Amino acid sequence: MTDLIIQTQDLVKRFGKFTAVNGISLAVPRGAIYGFVGPNGAGKTTTMRILTTLTRQTSGEAWVNGLSTLQDAREVRRAIGYMPDEFGVYDDMRVWEYLDFFAACYDIPEGERRKLIEDLLELVDLAHRRDDMVDKLSKGLKQRLSLARTLCHDPAVLILDEPASGLDPRARVEIRELLVELAKMGKTIFFSTHILADVSEICTHIGILEAGEVIAQGSMEEMRAKLQPHREITVTLKDQDAVEAIKSTVSNIPHVVGVTELEPKGGRARVRIDFTGDDEGVSQLNQALYGAGIAILGFSEETRDLEAMFMRVTKGIVT
Repeated sequence: MTDLIIQTQDLVKRFGKFTAVNGISLAVPRGAIYGFVGPNGAGKTTTMRILTTLTRQTSGEAWVNGLSTLQDAREVRRAIGYMPDEFGVYDDMRVWEYLDFFAACYDIPEGERRKLIEDLLELVDLAHRRDDMVDKLSKGLKQRLSLARTLCHDPAVLILDEPASGLDPRARVEIRELLVELAKMGKTIFFSTHILADVSEICTHIGILEAGEVIAQGSMEEMRAKLQPHREITVTLKDQDAVEAIKSTVSNIPHVVGVTELEPKGGRARVRIDFTGDDEGVSQLNQALYGAGIAILGFSEETRDLEAMFMRVTKGIVT
């Protein structure tokens, strides 16, 4: 059985008559980079506040690192590094003082804190800003500092609420690269976002949330397989006469489930082959077409990007 570091079962949170989280069951493997995706108001922040013990659920259960968020709240806090979507109110500190304050809150001995702070600043590329006032930092640098703060006590899992929200494109890329580095160091990353590029670039797993409910989750490979049950191979041909030759050639090839003539592009004929085989089968399909003497100008497999996957899920194609 996969080792799960975050798990919830039928998690519900109501605020009066409003249900913010409606029966969520999450499964986050240890070592994953898990993107918690959904539009604003979907319930992402409420779920994360439950996982971090800041909010008690109305019903259901949640565990982090094998610990109950209700029965073992103090131990859960030791196991996580939490980064909320707002930086906080510590602008009157220098960068190193900010980290020193939080390290002290986690009972890191004073004699160990100096080396820890230097290491953390080096990790997030802020060593050259250690003596700057926090309020003089850009939002991107504040995000990096906040991320460093979550690591003070060496937690097993990082729970990050919209870590790239509001950042310019360069700062977003830098944050994503930093998350990948932290995953390589053995941390599990669980972060919420409504920016699909943040997920498609780095995530190993994804959960899609809408109106307080998880409507799809799994590894990126599982999600793509679920949303694209067959492979779509586009063949570009030298002339229109080759279309019928392709249909005849592939009709008896295993795993070919359909052949569709596409609109010409650039004056060239195109055909889409729907194929359910593996990579070896794609290679054999390609060889069969060339072996039949068909004049082929292009042979490529279409892959659905995450935006297309998200749109299909939220339109109810996957339940």
